[in-house]
Amino acid sequence: MKTGWRFIDNDGAFRLDAPHRTSYLYFPLVNEAGMMSVVTPTLHGDCKTGQNSFLTLPVSVEDLHNTRSARNFWVRIAGYGPWSATGNSARQLAEAGEAENQDVALEAGLLWHKVIRESRAAGLRAEVTNFVPASSDQVELMQVVLTNTGDRPLTLTPTAAVPIYGRSADNLRDHRHVTSLLHRIRTVRHGVTVQPTLTFDERGHRPNTVTYAVLGAEGDGAPPRSFFPVVEDFIGEGGNLEWPAAVVQQGMTGAPAGSAVDGYEAIGALRFADVTLSPGESRAYVLILAVAADGFKQSGIEASAGINELVQRYGSAARFAEWLDRTRAHWQAKVAPLAFHTADPRFDGWLKWVTVQPFLRRLFGNSFVPYHDYGRGGRGWRDLWQDCLALLMLEPEPVHDLLFSSFAGVRMDGSNATIIGSRPGEFMADRNNIPRVWMDHGAWPYLTTRLYIDRSGDLGFLLQEQTYFKDAHINRCQAHDEAWSAEQGTLLRTRPGAIARGSVLEHLLVQHLTAFFNAGAAGNILLEGADWNDGMDMARERGESVAFSALYAGNLADLGQLVLALGRLGVTEVQLAAELLPLLDTLAEPVNYADVTARQDRLHRYFATCSHTISGDKIKVRPADLGRDLAAKADWLTAHLRQHEWVTDRAGYGWFNGYYDNDGQRVEGDSPHGVRMTLTGQVFALMGGIASDTQAQAIVRSADRYLYEHRLGGYRLNTDFGGMQFNLGRCFGFAFGHKENGAMFSHMAVMYANALYRRGLVRDGFRVLDGIYQHCADFATARIYPGLPEYISERGRGLYPWLTGSASWYLLTLLNEVFGVRGELGDLVLAPKLVAAQFDERGQAAVAAQFAGRQIEIVYHNPRRLEFGAYAIRRIAADGVDLPGARVDQGVRIAREVIAALGTPAALRLDIELDEG
Repeated sequence: MKTGWRFIDNDGAFRLDAPHRTSYLYFPLVNEAGMMSVVTPTLHGDCKTGQNSFLTLPVSVEDLHNTRSARNFWVRIAGYGPWSATGNSARQLAEAGEAENQDVALEAGLLWHKVIRESRAAGLRAEVTNFVPASSDQVELMQVVLTNTGDRPLTLTPTAAVPIYGRSADNLRDHRHVTSLLHRIRTVRHGVTVQPTLTFDERGHRPNTVTYAVLGAEGDGAPPRSFFPVVEDFIGEGGNLEWPAAVVQQGMTGAPAGSAVDGYEAIGALRFADVTLSPGESRAYVLILAVAADGFKQSGIEASAGINELVQRYGSAARFAEWLDRTRAHWQAKVAPLAFHTADPRFDGWLKWVTVQPFLRRLFGNSFVPYHDYGRGGRGWRDLWQDCLALLMLEPEPVHDLLFSSFAGVRMDGSNATIIGSRPGEFMADRNNIPRVWMDHGAWPYLTTRLYIDRSGDLGFLLQEQTYFKDAHINRCQAHDEAWSAEQGTLLRTRPGAIARGSVLEHLLVQHLTAFFNAGAAGNILLEGADWNDGMDMARERGESVAFSALYAGNLADLGQLVLALGRLGVTEVQLAAELLPLLDTLAEPVNYADVTARQDRLHRYFATCSHTISGDKIKVRPADLGRDLAAKADWLTAHLRQHEWVTDRAGYGWFNGYYDNDGQRVEGDSPHGVRMTLTGQVFALMGGIASDTQAQAIVRSADRYLYEHRLGGYRLNTDFGGMQFNLGRCFGFAFGHKENGAMFSHMAVMYANALYRRGLVRDGFRVLDGIYQHCADFATARIYPGLPEYISERGRGLYPWLTGSASWYLLTLLNEVFGVRGELGDLVLAPKLVAAQFDERGQAAVAAQFAGRQIEIVYHNPRRLEFGAYAIRRIAADGVDLPGARVDQGVRIAREVIAALGTPAALRLDIELDEG
C-alpha cells in the first residue's frame, strides 16, 4: 500500500499529510514574467527574478532546514502566546515530533501550494496559500486564512514577517554586511520597500534600479497598522526570527507608514490590527512579494503608482481568489494538449506533473531551485533542443521559429556557442581562453529537427538559410582566431565581407561531418571536453565516446534517408558551402575511414578553409549523391562499432563498450575492480540501429545483470569502477550510486526505455518506464512530490526534482512509442505498443495529443485485453466513419490530407479497434 501524497481531483492536485516530517521537499512557483519562487512545507525557500535580484535569502538544499529565514506569519494569541502559521516558532519546533500538538497537511496543484496547520491547543487553524500569478508582474502572492476552531473567542495580534535580502546571490559570501549598507528602506501604506543604491561589484559598481517590496492587506483590503522594517529591531537584542521580540513581547509598536531607515538588513514585518474571532469565524490576510526591475518611486506615506497598482490588483481576498483561479486555469491549459488514460488513474495524474516539468525547465533553466544551486540562470545548448521535444507535443506553434533561431549558434567548425542569451537565437562570445566542447552537442539538433519534420511535414525547413556563430574559438575550440575581435560581431562572414548563410541542412552536415572526421586512435569520435555525461571530463586528449559515436552513426544514416525525401519538393540539387566538399569525400576525394590519421588530416584541411571567414562559394549536390555519402559514413561507423566495440566478459555477458580513457584504453569489460559497464554505451547503440537484434537481446541481459537495481527503481548509469578515474572524469570522484557515478539517472534510463521500444523490446521497455514511476510514486522511499527527479540516490531518495530533461523524453516515449502516435514526414502513424496491463477494465487506453493543427483524442479498444504482439489494428474510425490507412511496421499510416479533411472541429476523436493479428 502506497503512503504519502494522494490525488484529490482529476487535475493533478494532491494532498500530503505531515509534510514537515520529510526533509528536502520544495515546490516551484513561477511565471512567464520572470518571477521564480520555491516554497517548502514550512514556507522556507526563496523568491527571485535572477542571479542578481533575490528578494529573499538565496537557499541551497541544506539551507531548507538550516536557515531561520523564511516566509512567516505570526499571531500572538491572548492567553496562549506566539504561534506561527508556518510552524516556524521556537515553541512549535521544540514540540515537533510524535507528541506535537498540531496537525499539518499540504495541498498543491498546478502551480499553487497550500499548507494547512492547526493548533489543537490554541484552537486555531491557518491555511497558507502561495502562488506566482500568471501575469506580467514579478510577484509572489501569499494568503493566510485564520479560523477559530475552538469553542471560545480568540483575540489575535497578526504580524507578517518576510526577511528582505534584496541583492545578488553573490553577496552571500561577498560583502554581505557591506551590501546591507546600500539598503534604502521605506515604509509605505501597505508595506516595506528596499531599494539598494547600487549593485556592488568591485569589478565595476553600477547604479541599482531594482526595488524589492513586501506588501500586505487584510482580506477587505485594509492596510497594516505599523511596520518593523529592520531585522535587528524586529528580533530584538539576543532574539532570532523564530522567537522575535516584536511578536513575543507585548506592547512593542512598529513604525508608521512614511518612515525611512538606511543601511540595515531589512524585513517586511507588517503588524495588522488586533482581531477577535468567534468560534468558526475566519479572517484573511494577503501578502504581495514583489520585485520591480525599474524601481518604485517613493514619496512619504504615498507609494508610487506602481505599488498602488499592485495592491489594487492583488491586495484583497477576492482579488487573490480571482488570480488563483486564473493561474490554475493557465497551467491546466498548458498541460491539457497532452493527456493520458491508462488502467492506473494515479499514473495518469502523475503524468500531469511530468508534463509541467518541461515548462519549469524552460522558465528556471538549470538553476534557481535548491538542488540546482549552480549556474547563474539560463539554459545550455543541449537544453535548447531537448526542451523543444516537449514543445512539439504541447505548444507546437513556436517550435519552427525556435528551432530555426537556435541553428544560429552553430560554428562552422561544428562546435557551438555556449553562452546563450534569454531571447531565441541570442548567442554571445565566450572570452574564456579554454572553452569546453561537448562532443555530443552536434547530435541533438538533428533528433529534434527530425521530430519536427515528421510531425509537421515541413521538409522545406531543411532548405531555410541561417547564419553561423563566430567568435575567437576555432578548430572545435582547439585554437584561437587571432584576427577576430569583438567589434567584428558574432556572425561568420565571407571573405568579401557579407554575412555567411547556409541552409539548415548545411548546418546539420557541418555538425555531423566534423564529428565523424574527428576520430580518436581507436576509430571512434573523440570525447573532447565531455559528452552528455558532464562528468566524463578528464579525457580531452585521447578519450573517445563510443556511446555517442553510435548516435552520430544513427543520425548519419537517417539524415541520408531524409535528404532523399527532398525529392517530394521537386528538389534535384542542394546548395552547400564549397568548403564542405572535402568532408563529402566520396563525391571527390575518398578517405580511408579506417585510417585515423587520414580522417584527422581531412578535418584539419577543412578547418583551414573556415578559421576566420569562408569563401561564400557554393557547390551543388544531388540529394542522391549526398545520401550515398552519408550512408557510406554511417555504414562504416556502424560496422566498426559492431566489430570492434562489442565486449564479452568472463561470465559470457556481452554489451557495447562506451568509452576510451585518456590513455587510449577501452574502459568497459572485465577489470581488476570488477565488471565495468555503462548504460549510455548501450542506449544509442540500440536507438541508432547499431546493435543487431542478437546484440540487442544480449544488451538487455547484461543490463539486467549488472545495472538493474530494483530498490532504486531501475538501471544504474554505470557499475562501480572502483574509485577515482583521473584519466576519464570527475564523476568517479562522486560516491558510487550518486549523480553521474552509478545513480539511477532518469534521463538515460528513460532513453534506454525509448531505445528498447524502438527495437520492439516492448516488455523490457515497459519495465523501465513502470519501474521509474512506481519508485517515484512510493513516497515512503523516494520522498518527492509527483514527478521525475534527475536521479535516485543510493538510499532511494529522488534528488534534483523538477528540472530534468528526462520529463521530455518520458512523454515522448509514451506518445511516440507506447501509444504509438507519431508523425512520419507529416503523416500520422498509429502503431501502439501497449501491454495488456495498461488497458482499463473496459479494455481501453487513450491519449489526447496535438497533430496537424488540431487536438486529437486517440482511443484504443482492446476488449479482450490482448497482450502486445497478439493484437493488431483492425479498424480506425472518426465519428463512426472508417478512415483509410496504409499498413506500416505493425501499425497504420494515415495521410495528413485525410486528417485535414475530417471537417472543421478543432477537436477530433479517433477510435482504433485492436484484435488478434
